[in-house]
Amino acid sequence: MKYIDEAIIHVSAGKGGDGVASFRREKFIPKGGPSGGDGGRGGSIFAIADRNINTLVDYRFARMHRAKKGENGRGSDCYGKGADDIVLRMPVGTVIANAATGELIADLERHEQKVLLAKGGAGGLGNLHFKSSVNRTPRQFTLGEPGEELELKLELKVLADVGLLGMPNAGKSTLIRAVSAARPKVADYPFTTMHPNLGMVRVDQNRSFVMADIPGLVEGAAEGAGLGHQFLKHLTRTRLLLHVVDIAPLDENVDPVREAKAIVEELRKYDESLYKKPRWLVLNKVDLLPEDKREKICKKFIRSAGWKGRSFTISALAGEGCKELTYAVMAYLEQAPADENQEPAKLASPPAEEPGDR
Repeated sequence: MKYIDEAIIHVSAGKGGDGVASFRREKFIPKGGPSGGDGGRGGSIFAIADRNINTLVDYRFARMHRAKKGENGRGSDCYGKGADDIVLRMPVGTVIANAATGELIADLERHEQKVLLAKGGAGGLGNLHFKSSVNRTPRQFTLGEPGEELELKLELKVLADVGLLGMPNAGKSTLIRAVSAARPKVADYPFTTMHPNLGMVRVDQNRSFVMADIPGLVEGAAEGAGLGHQFLKHLTRTRLLLHVVDIAPLDENVDPVREAKAIVEELRKYDESLYKKPRWLVLNKVDLLPEDKREKICKKFIRSAGWKGRSFTISALAGEGCKELTYAVMAYLEQAPADENQEPAKLASPPAEEPGDR
């Protein structure tokens, strides 16, 4: 199934039924009085979050959603029937906004969360509401109110604790396969990941977190190059970013330091709040380095990149270092609320001393 994370839909709530002017016509009751009933309310349109849905594909092809109008009132004090409401089930993580104004209407953050999108019109009043001691035969009634009508933009942002970012073929998909049951496509060519993948990483019986893998970024992604810019929004809900770097590129002309800095710059251009998120460095594919030179090469990269935060060396393919990484992430997430305001680590100019936090 194609992954769809954006859609535009039109919702139209139902009109309320009209009230009616009517009078009782019964034998032996010559002055029965007014008996016009009210109109029924129009149907409303609701959205409800459903964790069993993971794409907005249904709304890409079914854009019009109209609720029915309420029944009109009738004589003999008969009220019109209210119309049924429409419930649109959407993935958890869907953000709903007014397409015309950009105003946020709802953010579906939890399963079964229900929000009103368009309210149905109220039913009109029958003439029985207008009778009084001086108006014994009222002929007034009111019409039903129109329902709300909106054009909405739906945007899905996946819910994950940890997000992976990096250049194509940095090994992000291999890493999420190594630490979770997720099975994204892995191949030896760029852009094998075409849409976000989620994996549940379980470190102990009752300790786990959700990891998100998005398509690789390239330089110029914020201006539209490559695929990753379309999916960076999926990292906005994460609490920690893991910057995965291919420390042993097959192409000798590729400079891992330059690529790593380019990724950070793309984050800054795309969203300042995403750029400021806590971020760790993960040097992947160390199994391709000579064993006696691994530590030296990794330290040189950290020094050249000016990395000032936590860093890890792993081989996602061989599983080396992955367990230590997941346990460190779990420990961070468990104590992160107390440190939410801490400044994230950054790639900067080379520091005077080697960072010791490895």
